Amino acid sequence: MLWPLVDEFCRRHPGIQPDVTLDDRIGNWVRDRIDVGFRIGTTLEGELTARRLFALQLIVCAAPAYLAAHGAPASIEQLASHRCSVFRHPGSGRVLPWLLRVGDEVIRHELPPMLSTNDAQLETEAVLSGQVIGLLSGLSAAPLIRAGRLVPLLSRHAADHMSVYLYYGSRTAQPSRVRAFIDLGVERLAGSRDYVLDARELATAEARGRKAARGR
Repeated sequence: MLWPLVDEFCRRHPGIQPDVTLDDRIGNWVRDRIDVGFRIGTTLEGELTARRLFALQLIVCAAPAYLAAHGAPASIEQLASHRCSVFRHPGSGRVLPWLLRVGDEVIRHELPPMLSTNDAQLETEAVLSGQVIGLLSGLSAAPLIRAGRLVPLLSRHAADHMSVYLYYGSRTAQPSRVRAFIDLGVERLAGSRDYVLDARELATAEARGRKAARGR
């Protein structure tokens, strides 16, 4: 999500040299000299101005190779008998439970992990390899599901209670380069469907993936 935006900004404004930092925390904006940030959550903390861009889905995914070798869980309870990955928070080191939608609620589901990692890209690669089932964000999963490289599972339980926000400080005396990046971010990402799958897409991709796995 981030690099295509930075790339386009650099092409539009070749005289500007962006300084991009990846960090899970929101620090001291004045000290850290941060102009614009992106954050995932249910609400935005701190005295910041925020623009909601799109819902962040959490989707249970597996590669076709995993389904051919191990089959697919038919329920949340059956996940315990599968090879699952979990995400370890980079800051606290705490293993995070899977967040799954059940009816109108989002539940925290603990799993015995086959793999734990604090790197989202590594977890995605592990799922793509066919080694594990993972709970991946739509940022990673949506393009791969559309390409047929991943299959969504238990799609009716995909949670979407969090959102991706673009945030920044006061617009008072805001440099023109910062305003230009904010405007581009909103233009490209606000309401974007690139990283969001609707219920029909999820159900269709799941049915197609399960059928293909049975036919192997």
